[in-house]
Amino acid sequence: MRVPIRSSSGGSAYDIPMTPMIDVVFLLLVFFVWTASFQVAEDRLPGAISTPNSSGPSAASKPTDTPPPEADFDQVVIRVLWSGGMPAWEINQQQAASLAVVRDTLVRIASIKADVPVVLHPDSAVPFGRVIDAYDVARQAGFTRVRFAASTARRGP
Repeated sequence: MRVPIRSSSGGSAYDIPMTPMIDVVFLLLVFFVWTASFQVAEDRLPGAISTPNSSGPSAASKPTDTPPPEADFDQVVIRVLWSGGMPAWEINQQQAASLAVVRDTLVRIASIKADVPVVLHPDSAVPFGRVIDAYDVARQAGFTRVRFAASTARRGP
């Protein structure tokens, strides 16, 4: 298809081929349709319920797991205390009975919010090996931002 165009002087006509322009517009339309996202993925909406893969009466009777609530904390502080020759742990000012309890708590926190920084705050009397144990537990739980608290008290003159 050609569109004749008359020059302003009224002389000769110019022919503009329209087929390549239509092809380019069509290709742009196809590109934008393919790359557009017209709906939000339902599994990413808050409160979304995951459907089981299988169907039948056994799948319908299974309870669905609700996602844990979003934690609203800026950091996880692990205090390593030394009392009576034994280590004691606190996570955000809550007592933990053993290092295994610390590990379980950190795994649960990492499943909710894994990008939160973990701050290890040991007492000065705690052997360094116990602090490294707490560091290893935090790394194994999935935290990548594990930091050590620095004391601001000055020692000496």
